[in-house]
Amino acid sequence: MHTHNDNGDLRGAFYLNFSFTIIEIIGGIWTNSIAILSDALHDFGDSLSLGLSWYLEKYSQKAKDAKYSYGYRRFSLLGALINTVVLIIGSGFVLAVAIPRLLNPESSDASGMMFLAIAGIIINGLAVLRVKDSKSLSVQVVTWHLLEDVLTWTAVLVVSIVLLFTNMHILDPILAVLVTFYVLYNVLRNLTKTSALFLQAVPVSIDVNDIEVKIGAIHKVQSTHHTHFWSLDGARHVLTTHLVVDESTTKDEVSQIKRELKSLTENMGLEHLTIEIEYGNHDCSMKIDTRINRHFKKS
Repeated sequence: MHTHNDNGDLRGAFYLNFSFTIIEIIGGIWTNSIAILSDALHDFGDSLSLGLSWYLEKYSQKAKDAKYSYGYRRFSLLGALINTVVLIIGSGFVLAVAIPRLLNPESSDASGMMFLAIAGIIINGLAVLRVKDSKSLSVQVVTWHLLEDVLTWTAVLVVSIVLLFTNMHILDPILAVLVTFYVLYNVLRNLTKTSALFLQAVPVSIDVNDIEVKIGAIHKVQSTHHTHFWSLDGARHVLTTHLVVDESTTKDEVSQIKRELKSLTENMGLEHLTIEIEYGNHDCSMKIDTRINRHFKKS
C-alpha cells in the first residue's frame, strides 16, 4: 500500500513540476532573470528525475524471478543515483550561465519575478507535500529536489521585492550561484549515501554489533557469526546470520529462537531474513572469520 502511494504521489509531483517548468522558461525569458532561467533548467532536471523515479519505483515492485532472486527493489536505488547525476550536471550549466552575469549584471522585471516566485512556492510546496512521507531513498532524493525549489523561489521572492525599490540587479546572478552551491552540497551528500547502499554498506541507522549482542541474549544461542545487513532500496532491508546452539537443542527450542529473532527485528524494515542454525562451533559450512565471530557466555 505504501509503495502504491509512492507511485501516485510521484505521478502528481511530476505533472505539477513539469507544467510549472514550461511556465518558468517563458517567465524567465519575459523577465530576463537568470535566476529564474537557471531554476527552470534545474526544474526540468527535476521533472526528468520525477518521471524516472515514478517509472523505476513502479518497476521496482516486480516480484522476484530467476534473474533477480531478491526482486527489483534496487532499481529504485538506481533512480536515486541517476537523479543525483542529473542535478550535478544541471548545476554545472547554471553556474556556467550565472557566473558571467556577476561581472555584467543585466536588469530584470522585478514584478514578473515576484509573480513567478509566489507561484513557484505554491506549486513546489504542493509537490513536496505529496512525497514528503515516503521512506524510499529515490523518493527522498526527489523530495530534496523539491524542497530546494521551494527555497529557491523564496529567495527569488525576496530578491524581486528588493529590486522593486533598488537597482541591485547583481542580486539575481548572486542568488543563482548561492542556490546552486546549496543544491550541490545536498546532492553530493545524497550521492555518498546512495553509493554506499549500492556497495551494500550497512544503513546508517543500523548497528550490526548491537544486533549481534541482542541475538546473543536469546536463550540457547551460544554465538553468532556471518551476520550481514544491507539495504535493497534504502527502506527495505536484508539480514542474514548464523546462530550456534548446543547440540542438544530441540526442534521446538530452535523454533522459539527464530520467533524471538523475528520479533527482535520486526521494526527494522526487513524484507528478507535468513537464519542458519548450527549445532556446535564446527557445524558451519562456511569458514568462520574469527574477527567478526561473537561468543556469548550464558549465566
